[in-house]
Amino acid sequence: MAEDVTIGFIGYGNMAQGVAQGLVDQGVVDGGRIVACAVHPDKLRESTARIGARALANAEEVVAAADVVVVAVKPTVVASAIDGVESALSDPDRMVVSIVSGWRLDDYRKVLGADAHVQCAIPNTPIAVGQGVLIAETANTLTDAQSGLFERLFSPVALIERVDSDHLDVATVLAGCAPAFAEMFLEALADGGVEFGLPRATSYRLAAKMMEGTGALHIATGQHPGAMKDAVCSPGGTTIRGVSALEKAGFRGAIISAVEAIQG
Repeated sequence: MAEDVTIGFIGYGNMAQGVAQGLVDQGVVDGGRIVACAVHPDKLRESTARIGARALANAEEVVAAADVVVVAVKPTVVASAIDGVESALSDPDRMVVSIVSGWRLDDYRKVLGADAHVQCAIPNTPIAVGQGVLIAETANTLTDAQSGLFERLFSPVALIERVDSDHLDVATVLAGCAPAFAEMFLEALADGGVEFGLPRATSYRLAAKMMEGTGALHIATGQHPGAMKDAVCSPGGTTIRGVSALEKAGFRGAIISAVEAIQG
C-alpha cells in the first residue's frame, strides 16, 4: 500500500525524476503525493505529468505541501535553493532527505541549524526501476519514526547501504559512477556477440540480464566473486580462456584505475 505522505522535490533533474519514477512504479507512493519545483517550469510540468505529480512554483510551496522534502539540486546551489525555507525545513515534523553529492549532515546543520531532521543519501540511476542502491550517511538526525519511514520509502526501490561520512565519496563511486562502467562493459560484450553474427538487440538483452542475474546471485548467496568466477571456469574450458585474455589486457587494473581517477 502506498505511503500516506507527500514527498516534495526541490530540484527535479534526472536523478530526482528517477527516484520519483521508482517510488511511483513500485507502489510506494501515488504520483499525486509528489510535488516538485525546478528552475525551468515548462520542463518541470512535462516531467511531473509523466507520473501524475504536481509542478509547483517554488521551494516555499514545495516545503509547505510536503512531509518529506528531497533536496536534489547541484551542490553549488543548495544554499540558494533553500534560502527562505530554512525554518520550515527545520520543523520537527518534517524530514529532509538530501541526494546532493558532496553534502553531509554537518553541512546542513550549518545552514538549517541543529534541530532539522536530515538524512543525506546518494542514489544511483537503477532506482528508477526499483533496482537501485542508496548510499546513506550513517550520521543523521532523524527520529526513530522518521528512520522507519525512510526505510519504508526507499527499501522497495533500492538497497540502502549505510556508510560513515569519511567513506561516502568512494561508496558513491562504486554505486553511483560505476553504472557508466557497467554500461561500457555491457556494450563491449554485446559488440563481441555482434562480431560473430548475434543480433545487437539480442546481444544487449543477454549481456544485461547476465549482469543483473550475476549481481542478484552474489547478493543472495554472499559468495566471494572469485569463487563465483571459479565455478564457471572448468579446467581447460572455454571460460578460463576468456578470463586469461582479460587478465592479460589488464581488466582488473583498469577498473581499479577508474575508481582511483575519480576518487583522486
